[in-house]
Amino acid sequence: MSEDAMVTAREAIVEVYGAESRRVLATLIRLLGDFDLAEEALHEAFAAAIEQWPRDGMPANPRAWLVSTGRFKAIDAMRRRARYDATLGEYAREYDSLVTESAQADDQDIDDDRLRLIFTCCHPALSPEAQIPLTLREVCGLTTEEIAHAFLTKPATIAQRIVRAKAKIRDARIPYEVPAPSQLSERLDAVLRVIYLVFNEGYSASSGEAVTRAEVSGEAIRLGRLLVELLPEVETRGLLALMLLQESRRAARTSADGDLVLLEDQDRSLWHQDLITEGLALVTQALSTQRIGPYSIQAAIAAVHAAAAEAAKTDWAQIVGLYDVLTRIEPSPIVELNRAVAVAMRDGPLAGLVLIEGLFNRGELTGYHLAHAARADMCRRLGRHAEARTFYKSALALTKQEPERRFLEQRLSSLE
Repeated sequence: MSEDAMVTAREAIVEVYGAESRRVLATLIRLLGDFDLAEEALHEAFAAAIEQWPRDGMPANPRAWLVSTGRFKAIDAMRRRARYDATLGEYAREYDSLVTESAQADDQDIDDDRLRLIFTCCHPALSPEAQIPLTLREVCGLTTEEIAHAFLTKPATIAQRIVRAKAKIRDARIPYEVPAPSQLSERLDAVLRVIYLVFNEGYSASSGEAVTRAEVSGEAIRLGRLLVELLPEVETRGLLALMLLQESRRAARTSADGDLVLLEDQDRSLWHQDLITEGLALVTQALSTQRIGPYSIQAAIAAVHAAAAEAAKTDWAQIVGLYDVLTRIEPSPIVELNRAVAVAMRDGPLAGLVLIEGLFNRGELTGYHLAHAARADMCRRLGRHAEARTFYKSALALTKQEPERRFLEQRLSSLE
């Protein structure tokens, strides 16, 4: 094979890894029943692909090839280890039997494995502090550093939570399955929260060179659709609507050079109208009931933005009213921050600044870069440039996403 062909084959493997690795991992976890063994099998499968595909050509179904290769690599590894530890022999036989029984079900089950994995990661036997980072790590492949940044905590803390959660799943033999209908409702809140955090990491990446990670937010939307099909409750529809309406703005959120474009400056002709139409229909369905929750309200806020043909025509009074409702049913400092920004758009920057400073005076959001950036923007709009520079610098020190860093640096330069 020529060098160019080798390079092309390796590039194809990298592309397959980005698109399929988390799905393959989810299926391997189902087949092997162990997170760490499945992760090792995943790496072994891609190592085999790097060796064989450039020589033999890419298989017709790369995902199925990787699953098959990974599971047999895992069984072979268990058999080798059993030579030195007799207790592992029984495990090897167990896995061999499990793989044989599951082989025929792969094609029909593989598409649902990530939904099974989310319910497993969100099992009530795990603490809420462990459920979300475990899912972000295992379902989406985020690093502990990325998760820690999203949670405003230390990577070592996140790593410890993930390790303990895996051990709990293994030792308690938590089943890898979608719960029975009678248990779905009580498990839903954690799953919705996880899916939305996954979406947010794709819609506004916590770190790196890009504003967005389309493959991550796209996966969250796919999981949201599966969940609506599985459990068509008000809040599952509300969450899917919220994600679709936010995702509709993706193409307008960055410039041709990859720089961040604020909502008020976006070219709305680039917004994806099919996603908006679908999202608005879901919002209408959700709001027609008397049991709306936080995701439905946030979707309604996104719908107000989607309905405005231009930024100047945004109904900020309606948005503030929706945030008032959201603050009552799910109070949080970030919701209060978003409401303060909406108040500033309705009543002027001073009104918004007073609310934001109240949050800081309570000692909240001091580690959240967007809070510092919002405070700086209010001061900039009020002509208080010295304060604005201070707060922009605080935001810059906390920001790990390069486009956001460039945006803040441009704001600082404009105030010099």
